[in-house]
Amino acid sequence: MHLLKSVDEVACQALQEDLGTGDLSASLIPENKFSKAKLITREDAILCGTPWFNSVFRQLDQNISIKWNVNDGDEIKKDQELCLLEGPTRALLSGERTAMNFIQTLSGTASIAREYAKALNGTNTKLLDTRKTIPGLREAQKYAVRCGGGLNHRLGLFDGILLKENHINAAGSITQAVRAARQRYPDHQVEVEVEVESLEQLKEAIDAGADIILLDNFKLDDLRQAVTFTAGRARLEASGGFSLQDIHAAATTGVDYISVGALTKHVRAIDLSMRFL
Repeated sequence: MHLLKSVDEVACQALQEDLGTGDLSASLIPENKFSKAKLITREDAILCGTPWFNSVFRQLDQNISIKWNVNDGDEIKKDQELCLLEGPTRALLSGERTAMNFIQTLSGTASIAREYAKALNGTNTKLLDTRKTIPGLREAQKYAVRCGGGLNHRLGLFDGILLKENHINAAGSITQAVRAARQRYPDHQVEVEVEVESLEQLKEAIDAGADIILLDNFKLDDLRQAVTFTAGRARLEASGGFSLQDIHAAATTGVDYISVGALTKHVRAIDLSMRFL
């Protein structure tokens, strides 16, 4: 897991948000009391988020031990015990919500990514995420997408060029926008992706030398025509609100990628429970 923003840094910010000047409720518990607790899932899911979960408790108290029965990316079943925690009671109580927020949210992301990835079975199309992520959790959610079986699109604006409608309008045309990118980054130092909304724009993007072309809201027939016309001269990414019901049909057109913003944008947290023993 290669992250620009450390797990500990993100976990620390989340803890500060919750603890503020101190946990008033946990302070009522004797300081020398130790407890055991177990984390249980209340539904089937794909587990994700153990590094952030561990970091929360590690930052609160180094004496907390966590023994996991499963790993990130594993399928978990309803009522399954995921891990056993043991350590100072105050720290266990203070870290419970923050740690579970991470693992519930990231398991939700990984779980929906797994569903979409399975929907592409039998095709050569790869599932991509987008930048439509929860602020502050960009890298964590993209990690969750990988745990679920998807691939990451660019991490941010700094590691790839994607010329969308507004960029093209500002530059004057697809051709001018791609030319500017090639002048700034010659010899394909950075891949250039162009968003198009019609077969006419597709032709211009290919002629301009785009490496990847994003087919925005193309219907199935248009996707097929685009694949045939492109004939391997550029990689094709389809995008436009694909659901679990229609993504397989889009993949059968032969596009290289399908990007789905819902993987990270429409997240439903997995129902987990932490219970003291």
